[in-house]
Amino acid sequence: MRSEKPLDGKVALITGANRGIGLAIAYRLAALGVSLSLTARDGNRLEAVARELQSGTKVVATLADLTSPNDVASLVPKTERALGSIDILVNNAGVGSFAPIQDASEAEWDSMLDTNLKAVFLLTKAVAPGMIRRKTGHIVNIASLAGKNAFAGGAVYCASKWGLLGLTQCAAEDLRAYGIRVSAVCPGSVATEFSPHGKKDPSKMLQAEDVAHAVEAIVTQAPQSFISEISLRPTQKP
Repeated sequence: MRSEKPLDGKVALITGANRGIGLAIAYRLAALGVSLSLTARDGNRLEAVARELQSGTKVVATLADLTSPNDVASLVPKTERALGSIDILVNNAGVGSFAPIQDASEAEWDSMLDTNLKAVFLLTKAVAPGMIRRKTGHIVNIASLAGKNAFAGGAVYCASKWGLLGLTQCAAEDLRAYGIRVSAVCPGSVATEFSPHGKKDPSKMLQAEDVAHAVEAIVTQAPQSFISEISLRPTQKP
């Protein structure tokens, strides 16, 4: 029989965990028995989320700006001191702004590349040594179909997500020999606060829980194989 909490005793670090996709992933992993290290930039909201989740699992919450290498560097040791070794890293935090490339600013480029790509690089490097020693671990990067499909006004955001998919695939090759599985989830538009959705019908869009379900599938996969990438689309076009 399948355990009601098949990941009991595991520890996950989730970025951007105070709302939307990150919050849905936190609840899903908590239901699987995972202890949670949650980070986000909105401290009040993060603390409220941590209090809600503490009734069902161990939780540590850390206010962090992922564009700051010092903030990123503190996340892994703080998690390990509070909860133990990290078994699952979910790189979910992301920012986006959309404009024609001739109107996009260097500040927007720096913000998106630092948050959507550089922070993933730094956190992957931070958790990898411990996972290599233990010969096990999951790194799940929340990418986007924008990492596969170009669209007007998406130059900077798409660049960050195309880069994230390249980073994910190369990291998977570097780390698979150590039993570490690196995967990407690529959703289309999700009905969250992340960006305006125009005239799309939210009821037909992907929901945050759909992405959380994909993450669950990845981290509960049998050990002899791994799901390298999941593309998510709504059943009906919104």
